[in-house]
Amino acid sequence: MTGYQRMLFAIIATAWLFDSIDLGIMTFMLGTIKTEFGLTAAQTGLLASSSFLGMFLGAASAGMLADKFGRRPVFQVSMIFWGIGSLMCGYASNVNELMGWRVLLGFGMGMEFPIGLAMVSEIVPADKRGRYVAILEGFWPFGFIAAGVIAYLSLGHIGWRGIFIALAVPAIFVLVVRRMVPESARWLEDAGRYAEAERVISHMEERVMHSAGLRSLPEPKRVVTASQYQSRGSLIGELFKGIYAKRTIMLWSLWFLALLGYYGLTSWLGALLQQAGYEVTKSVLYTVYISLAGIPGFICAAWLVERWGRKSTCMLMLLGSAAAAYFYGQSAATQAPVSQLIGAGLCMQFFMFGMWSVLYAYTPELYPTRSRATGAGFASSIGRIGSLIGPYVVGLVLPVAGQLGVFSLGAACFVAAALVVLFLGVETKGRSLEEVSH
Repeated sequence: MTGYQRMLFAIIATAWLFDSIDLGIMTFMLGTIKTEFGLTAAQTGLLASSSFLGMFLGAASAGMLADKFGRRPVFQVSMIFWGIGSLMCGYASNVNELMGWRVLLGFGMGMEFPIGLAMVSEIVPADKRGRYVAILEGFWPFGFIAAGVIAYLSLGHIGWRGIFIALAVPAIFVLVVRRMVPESARWLEDAGRYAEAERVISHMEERVMHSAGLRSLPEPKRVVTASQYQSRGSLIGELFKGIYAKRTIMLWSLWFLALLGYYGLTSWLGALLQQAGYEVTKSVLYTVYISLAGIPGFICAAWLVERWGRKSTCMLMLLGSAAAAYFYGQSAATQAPVSQLIGAGLCMQFFMFGMWSVLYAYTPELYPTRSRATGAGFASSIGRIGSLIGPYVVGLVLPVAGQLGVFSLGAACFVAAALVVLFLGVETKGRSLEEVSH
């Protein structure tokens, strides 16, 4: 692991950061948009869910496209989609238009996430892979916090429309990706494009030797036989063959339950604080404070996945999220002092952002190169069904069961996800992608 791989990682992570800001910004502007358009709780939940419909479609299609046409071109196209979507959100004249453009924005983000996972997984050495993929997901709390800071500083001056327009500008970062990031050599080899794969690897070896100050590199060691790389049918069909069937069932259940709980709660954090009687600026500021715990959360997860393992760390973060969500709901329902509310919220975000890091580190490791992006994409898209349903369900449950009922529902989702990992999960720590896949 040298500066060259870290540079590639930084480029992918920066694109991921921009995506995360666009996704997280709705948490801080939902209450304001609700007021401006005079939306009911159910309509507000539908608006919060709209981007996740696009993410569902984007994640499912991008994985297959990336496994068929390559990681690099599909990654670039995804950035163009979310840039256009964000720009047009700022010009929406009514809530239906806004929902439509949020679907397009979500489509681009849904495309980018599984491809970014596959790209990082395929360029980072096995003993660092889990940590770096977990760190990549750590850019989500940074993006979420940045979204809160942007909303806090700008919402009163340029409004939510101006913020959406401004957030479209980073899409020009696609030019950096196009120039600096190579195609995955693993994918090129698997596609039979051996000359191109050799060129990518030779260039990487030269850069690594230069970065590390070496004259030569040791000979690579074969970890699996060539026959094990042979295709076994369609990309989607392979997800349910042999050892992959159990992994697919585990991942789809895990992603659905985890994202149902996470987005059901997080998308409403600002609006729920406003409903509890806090003014708009304070609700945004408190949500930013709460989100700060995501930084140590993902750092802790990134360390634990290599030290303790993916499976155990995933269960810890899920159960911690469940307990913290329940206590946060109690604090919100009883209108506890602000310090208690923020304290419970900090614990909740610590575990939930840690959970995200493990999800993204774990998922791409469980499939072979030929179907890695497809497997990660479909797991993510199933999760987006949960994230699509979650905010809308909260809008239905809130008038009936109150805030305690909402957060108890989220806690139950996290507990169920932890049980799925316990009974169906496998450990991948310290093993090469080829070892894990075969």
